[in-house]
Amino acid sequence: MSARDTAWPPLPYSAWKSTCETLHLWTQIAGKIRLTLTPWLNHSWHVPLYVTARGLSTSVIPYKDEIFEIRFDFIDQTLDIDVSTGQRRRIPLMPRPVCDFYAKVMESLADLGIGVHIRERPCEIPNAILLSDDRIHASYDPDAAQRFWLALVQVDRVFKKFRTGFIGKASPVHFFWGSFDLAVTRFSGRRAPPFTSKVPGLATAVMAEAYSHEVSSAGFWPGGGGIDHASFYSYAYPTPHGFKDAPVAPKGAVFDEKLGEFLLPYDEVRNAADPEASLLLFLQSTYEAAAETAHWDRAVLDTRLA
Repeated sequence: MSARDTAWPPLPYSAWKSTCETLHLWTQIAGKIRLTLTPWLNHSWHVPLYVTARGLSTSVIPYKDEIFEIRFDFIDQTLDIDVSTGQRRRIPLMPRPVCDFYAKVMESLADLGIGVHIRERPCEIPNAILLSDDRIHASYDPDAAQRFWLALVQVDRVFKKFRTGFIGKASPVHFFWGSFDLAVTRFSGRRAPPFTSKVPGLATAVMAEAYSHEVSSAGFWPGGGGIDHASFYSYAYPTPHGFKDAPVAPKGAVFDEKLGEFLLPYDEVRNAADPEASLLLFLQSTYEAAAETAHWDRAVLDTRLA
C-alpha cells in the first residue's frame, strides 16, 4: 500500500456497501445509548460519536454516580465498554446480524450494572427494521471498516483546522450516526425559518431545533442515499438566493440539484497533489458562497486559520 493509500485510503462504496450498512446500524446502537442517557444539548450535539486514535467513541456517558464509554476499535476490531469503576466488556467486531450485536451490547451493559432502554427503530433510514429484528444486515469486512476509519482520521483533522477560521458559534467536528457522516457547522447568529421537512425516524421538533438558526454546514459521508461514492458536501440553511451558482473550488466540486448542496468526490481529494489543501479549498469556498449570498457579518465572524 502506498503512502497516499495509507493516509487517504481508497474507499469504493460498492466494494463495502454491505459492511457500511451493517456498521451504520451498529453505530446507531451505541449512539442511541448515548442519546438516552446524556442530557439534551442544543442542536442534538449530545448524540454524535467522535473520531479517536483507534476508531469511534461515544465519549463519556453519565450513569448514576459513574461514567462509561463505548468505543469502536478498528485496530483490534472490538467494541469496548469501559466504566469508571474499572470494569470492561469487549465484543468482537465480526460478521453477525444486527439483532445479535444489539443483544450482545445490551447484555454487556446489564452485566456492568447499566440499565438502559433505547428506541429500536433506526433513525434517518427509510423503512428501517427494528434493531432486535434485523437479521438482514450481517456483513462485516474489518479491512473495509478500518479504511473508513482511516479516512475519517484525515477528514477529522482537516475539518478541525477549518473550524479554527471562525470565531462565531460553531459545532464540534462530530460523527452523526443517523446520517452516518462526519460534520462541522457554522452559525451566522440569526434565526432561521422553521424547518418543516420530514426525516425518517426523527420527530419534526428535533429537526426544527437543529435548524433553528442559519447555518453553513460541511461534511463527509461514505456513500448511499443515491450517491454511489464517498463524498464531501456543503450546504446552507436556509438556502440563500444565488448559493448554487456561486463559484466554488476545486474543479471537481459541483452543485447537486436533488440534494441541494455542493458535492466533491472523496477521490478528487485523495488523488490531489495536496489532499489537505484541496479539501480546505472546498470547505472555505463553499462557506464563502453561503456567507456572501446570505450576507453574513464576516468581519465579525471570520478569523485566520490556525
